[in-house]
Amino acid sequence: MRDRTSKEAARPGSARGSRQRLVAATAVLALGALGACSSGGASDASYGQEVAQDEAYAPDQWRYVPTEPQEEYDDSPEQPFQDVATSPLSTFASDVDTASYSNLRRQLTQGTQPQGVRIEELVNYFDYDYPAPAPDAEDPFTVTTQVADAPWDPDHQLAMIGVQATDAVPTSRGNNVVFLLDVSGSMDEPDKLPLLARSFELLVEQLDEDDTVSIVTYAGSDAVLADSVPGSERRTLVRILRELSAGGSTGGARGLETAYELATKNFVEGGNNRVVLATDGDFNVGPSTPEQLTDLIEEHARTGVHISVLGFGMGNLKDSTMEAIADHGNGNYAYIDTLDEARKVLVDEFDSTMFVVAQDLKLQVELNPATVSQYRLLGYDNRRLEDEDFDDDTKDAGDVGAGHSVTAFYELVPAGREVGDRGDDDLDYQDRKPRGSDDFLTVHVRYKDPGATESTEVVVPAGADAYTRSPGADFRFASAVAEFGLVASGSAYADGADPGRARDRAAEALGEDPYGLRSEFVGLVERYEQVAG
Repeated sequence: MRDRTSKEAARPGSARGSRQRLVAATAVLALGALGACSSGGASDASYGQEVAQDEAYAPDQWRYVPTEPQEEYDDSPEQPFQDVATSPLSTFASDVDTASYSNLRRQLTQGTQPQGVRIEELVNYFDYDYPAPAPDAEDPFTVTTQVADAPWDPDHQLAMIGVQATDAVPTSRGNNVVFLLDVSGSMDEPDKLPLLARSFELLVEQLDEDDTVSIVTYAGSDAVLADSVPGSERRTLVRILRELSAGGSTGGARGLETAYELATKNFVEGGNNRVVLATDGDFNVGPSTPEQLTDLIEEHARTGVHISVLGFGMGNLKDSTMEAIADHGNGNYAYIDTLDEARKVLVDEFDSTMFVVAQDLKLQVELNPATVSQYRLLGYDNRRLEDEDFDDDTKDAGDVGAGHSVTAFYELVPAGREVGDRGDDDLDYQDRKPRGSDDFLTVHVRYKDPGATESTEVVVPAGADAYTRSPGADFRFASAVAEFGLVASGSAYADGADPGRARDRAAEALGEDPYGLRSEFVGLVERYEQVAG
């Protein structure tokens, strides 16, 4: 793995995994499509120059032709408000996926109403200035809480929970990475295979002689184009990527089997062992349903090989399949709509994409009936767990990478009546008289060290002092993203939510915004208002 000391020092905010700048807000209104990659070999020196000149990569515009809707998204039901007296616990798995945000951007750029909006992925797309754990901290993350009035309902409150992982990479033993690339006929579009090839060239540039790369392609059948090639042999790897062509059906399951076999064969003990799957998710040969594929993935996830899923394209995008693969394979899921998004995920966020610092991280929030009568978790609709799953170390949950942050919002209805003593039921708040505590809630976080089988629990209460009438910029911006998410997702609980107010609040809470990501969001909301009429 390359020494990134000088690069990190030169990049503002890099200690927290700050992101490379993306397309500016105006690019939300007009994005160029990506033309086919050039073919032929390249020396290592010339390749480095080409990567440095990616700014000039601006081919013709996409020509979007509306078709019958073929994209598939998860349809998990939205969580309603819960009564604290009868349901005092809320349990869910962490989620660091960001695919929903960039996919939303792609849809709005095309002028179409968004589908598949997951509020948590919109919120978690951005960095927040949560305090990072000290280098000698016992746990690899910190937990931050803040409570303020809900912008869309002044009678409600909004509780923000932020988990910030350390940016310290847990290993220096190198990367064993398998590129699993979909080259089926459905990938024969400018925004698919050509963009895929250029994206993986950026990833190749992050590797060196301590890393090994294998390349597997799949269509009607799978093929091994490289087996444990040193990462320093960039010329060889780039040549393979530039010679890719699309055609045939999509037998993804067999490709997954082959990729995992290679990752297991070349396994680096104590290193980063990962399959990076790039596809539109349109599997149509062999096992192809999310249920069939996740059974296959879960079996291999136990071997210590993680997976990252990169989604490409439009029209036949199978978002639900790709998200399921990532969730069940100890992985993460991003959607690549531009080369800048690929650079964000594979270059600037390389460590958080590749290196796990906390495995199977779950959160269980206990609400206090003395201060809260009802509550609702915003988003995480397909990441909810049964309360008893929290203490079950065999229950899979989300993995968190180096520098990742996880943000969750709870909408709270303040208590308006007395709550009596409920006896001994192992709950902190339910067993007390109403005046026994003025906490809003307590956050329980359970996680495993990478490769461990037993978990550790961290407990952080949000007391009365967590409430503020003047929330910080991060709270204001993140709550603006959440408010917009309520509207864009068509939430049944979006009454009072206003994209215009969310846009204005985000605009005044931009902060330093060195790479323009927050400014881009403001432009994205403006585009939504135009599309929605």
